[in-house]
Amino acid sequence: MVVASFAEVLSLGAVMPFLGVLTSPDKVYAHPAAQSVIQLLGITAPSQLLLPLTLAFAVAALLNGAMRLLLLWSSTRMSVLTGADLSIDIYQRTLYQPYSLHISRNSSEIINAISTKTGVTIHVLLMILNLLSSIVILGAILLALLAVDTKIALVSMGGFALIYGGVIFFTRRSLLENSELVARETSLVIKSLQEGLGGIRDVLLDGSQALYCEIYRQSDTRARTAQGNSSFLASAPRFAVEALAMLFIAGLAYFLALEPDGIVRAIPVLGALALGAQRLLPIMQQAFASWASIKSNQASLSDALDLLEQPLPDWAGTAAPTPIPFERDICLKHLSFSYNQQGPMVLADLNLTIPRGARIGFIGPTGSGKSTLLDIIMGLLCATDGELQIDGQPITETNRRAWQAHLAHVPQSVFLADTSIEENIAFGVPKHMIDRERVRQAALQAQIAETIEALPEKYEAMVGERGVRLSGGQRQRLGIARALYKQANVIIFDEATSALDSETERAVMESIDALDANLTILIIAHRISTLRSCDQIFELKKGRLAWKGSYPELVAR
Repeated sequence: MVVASFAEVLSLGAVMPFLGVLTSPDKVYAHPAAQSVIQLLGITAPSQLLLPLTLAFAVAALLNGAMRLLLLWSSTRMSVLTGADLSIDIYQRTLYQPYSLHISRNSSEIINAISTKTGVTIHVLLMILNLLSSIVILGAILLALLAVDTKIALVSMGGFALIYGGVIFFTRRSLLENSELVARETSLVIKSLQEGLGGIRDVLLDGSQALYCEIYRQSDTRARTAQGNSSFLASAPRFAVEALAMLFIAGLAYFLALEPDGIVRAIPVLGALALGAQRLLPIMQQAFASWASIKSNQASLSDALDLLEQPLPDWAGTAAPTPIPFERDICLKHLSFSYNQQGPMVLADLNLTIPRGARIGFIGPTGSGKSTLLDIIMGLLCATDGELQIDGQPITETNRRAWQAHLAHVPQSVFLADTSIEENIAFGVPKHMIDRERVRQAALQAQIAETIEALPEKYEAMVGERGVRLSGGQRQRLGIARALYKQANVIIFDEATSALDSETERAVMESIDALDANLTILIIAHRISTLRSCDQIFELKKGRLAWKGSYPELVAR
């Protein structure tokens, strides 16, 4: 920025002698400041000044252009790479947030912040750098113009500053309102996309495309209109100021021409002022446009900065912990849970003991707290009161990751990435680090190896987005294979077969029944038949333990 400002002054300084030698070479030749250069170059006549001064002016102009390009390149690169750091940081901090926070906010807000609003942050960083460089270069140009004519420089700079100051005063509120509108509506645009595409089966079945298109249209139109208004407000002052600058230079030329010998004396001054204005006005406009852009993106920037302030846990970025000992049992002592202080208790004073290697079933009506209980056992939620103990050791923030190393989870709807079967079984493991023999063993245990190996691409076959190319039973067995690849010794099935038909459920349950007897298995189920192989079954009602017993006792009830 500083070097570019000196290059601007150099190009302005070169125009005065260049125009002077064009109009009155004798005066330039006789000027005391030119004598050292004349002697150095061995010039003997005023006409010989034209070529060196032309070359000097051209070199100064080229140097100025090169420095401005270098400044633009370095500013853009710095802002883009800083933006990449911010984007990665937001994503990392978001992934490390506790489960309770993830279920309390809409994913579209996070996706918008990471993708769109981080892009806005990059733009704002660039605008801040542009604003700083504009201020530095403006200061240098003003000093150069003061050297040419102090009174004229002060009047012109003061007039331009007054115009832009007035524009800033009248537009700042509109720019801020537009920024809040853009931040809100872009989140709604992404929410509309997620819901419309995520529920495409129902959208096609119900013919509700027009509804989602209308929701998208309204949010997108409002966001783009606000962006257009901000862009107009940022660009509009330029034309008014340029017109006033031309009027000012025309008026100055008129009054200088009225004086004796005015034309000859006026041309170098007017040329320097015209070149100064030609430099000054775009830079003032750039400074104003940068300020307006920062202001119009203030709300989005604030949202991105809020996500950057999310705390990281102490263990973030560290190596996987050594699993804590688990030899005897999982114990819940006087455990209670509520999602917030004002809300009802989802679980109330639960006391349970689950021996290692046991197969435990959980039943109860919807809302009785079954899934919440398993989330607490998995360390995803923290008990409001009471304790979760493993072999008598309480699970706290310091050893939660060490306990989770024992666990694997098979939900009702298994998430499958749009990658190969192999990568989905070894989910979260880089492709080059996948143990293919372990993948095959996990598939054999989950009783899906035969199906996979019948495919042309075998374990390299793509599953499609969210496993769309697989049946429900195949997706669930892939989920079981994923849990087994992890070599977890506690596997939790959260209504993992409730969406399957009876025959497919029977096949999946056969896979579960065939698992190692040393595995501790916890199953939530609505169908009683799903719990046939359980050693003990617990029934929850309104967050309390209402009954416990064996499968035959449950059937007898």
